[in-house]
Amino acid sequence: MATEAQRAERLVKSKQRVADHGEVFTPSWLVNDMLDLVKSETERIDSRFLEPACGSGNFLIPVLERKLAAVNARHGRSDFEKKHYALFALMCVYGIELLPDNATECRTNLLETFATFLKLGHDDVWRRAAEAVLAVNIVHGDALKMTDASGQPITFPEWGYLGRGKFQRRDFGYSNLTERGSFSGTLFEAFEEHEVFVPSRTYPPMTVQELARSSHEGEPA
Repeated sequence: MATEAQRAERLVKSKQRVADHGEVFTPSWLVNDMLDLVKSETERIDSRFLEPACGSGNFLIPVLERKLAAVNARHGRSDFEKKHYALFALMCVYGIELLPDNATECRTNLLETFATFLKLGHDDVWRRAAEAVLAVNIVHGDALKMTDASGQPITFPEWGYLGRGKFQRRDFGYSNLTERGSFSGTLFEAFEEHEVFVPSRTYPPMTVQELARSSHEGEPA
């Protein structure tokens, strides 16, 4: 049964938004109960979660928190590994949101969760790298139409951590990801087995500094 504090949790921003968009947020206690059903996946650093109506991050933030707890347990003794795997955990969280203010708020909330975990300063290179990741992982768009706010097909990056401070990015169309559901497996898994699932773009391996620089320049690496 929900506690008094849980019942007081803000689940709507306005009645007008509920009427116009059906916007109602899932309470945190229910989110955690649902995530417990896939507990082992939420605690895998490299498992990928996509929320097609992510709001301000009600699901994605606790997913990231669980992943970061796993990072701390497995890599907490090495500052180098802890930071790189924390960024990789963030890279494995994706969302689509119809309303622009929610999309912005979701990026901000995920960024602050990440920054708090690593105790980052305002202009830290890791914060800027995280901003670059969230700029492409959290999309302002329509999940049903599979288009972003400009009407272009949604594309998501598949991030991989290569070790030794290097990350790999490959872009895939969201429509391909939904087709992937007809095959066994999880998001982005075993794309090489099916030639229809080819990346629209593959990037050279990049460092955190290169990711951070792309955020400053306003163009993903």
